Amino acid sequence: MIAGVGTTWYTWLEQGRDVRPSVEVLSALCEALRLDAVEKRHLFILAGRQQPERRVAAPEKVDATLLHMLQSLVLQPAQVVGRRWDVLAWNPAAAAVFGDYGLLEGDSRNIVHMVFTNPHHRRLLVDWEELARVVLASFRAESAKYVGDPDFDRLIALMMSSSPEFRDWWPRRDVARRLTGVKHVRHPKAGLMAFEHMSLSIDDGSDMRLIVYTPLAEQNSVAKLQQLLDAMPAERRSA
Repeated sequence: MIAGVGTTWYTWLEQGRDVRPSVEVLSALCEALRLDAVEKRHLFILAGRQQPERRVAAPEKVDATLLHMLQSLVLQPAQVVGRRWDVLAWNPAAAAVFGDYGLLEGDSRNIVHMVFTNPHHRRLLVDWEELARVVLASFRAESAKYVGDPDFDRLIALMMSSSPEFRDWWPRRDVARRLTGVKHVRHPKAGLMAFEHMSLSIDDGSDMRLIVYTPLAEQNSVAKLQQLLDAMPAERRSA
């Protein structure tokens, strides 16, 4: 009765008969049965239906377990980014290579904002234009899930007014999804460095991701990263 379906039809559904419930009916059943996110996903899988995505801009929080894992990646710069590509957490190795994110606030601590408008970050990237185009196309693909979100709209409007390259490339509507690759960095102290990077989804429904950079033998990157870490104050190495 709560779900608004007939008793006979619901009985057939429980018996596994070929009644083919619609997405709307499945959603109503989930509400009536008070299923949590995992149970709801399981029900849709059993019914052979695609679960409708409902993106809600909830507050983003990096839990202690993830922070501990981040800290344990000593010789791998790593960061946790949110749905809008804001940098939410990072380890000392990431600060040693890319700069102290703690000095940035608000939109300035956003990857798209840093790539296109932060002079220090832009100088770091050897293949800036190629990487910037990929970043923009990947961000467009991700932002499609949050059409109409005021935080996304505000960031895009800010980028349109702040970066001529973003303003020129955004209307082209290029999309991409690159989860791995190699990034070449020209560090002001260590010189040229090379990192293999990978983006890992955090399976908690938040759209947060863990990005890990592994230094390569190329350009003696491992030793250079170690030297940068050794030169950091002790309190920053354990932050």
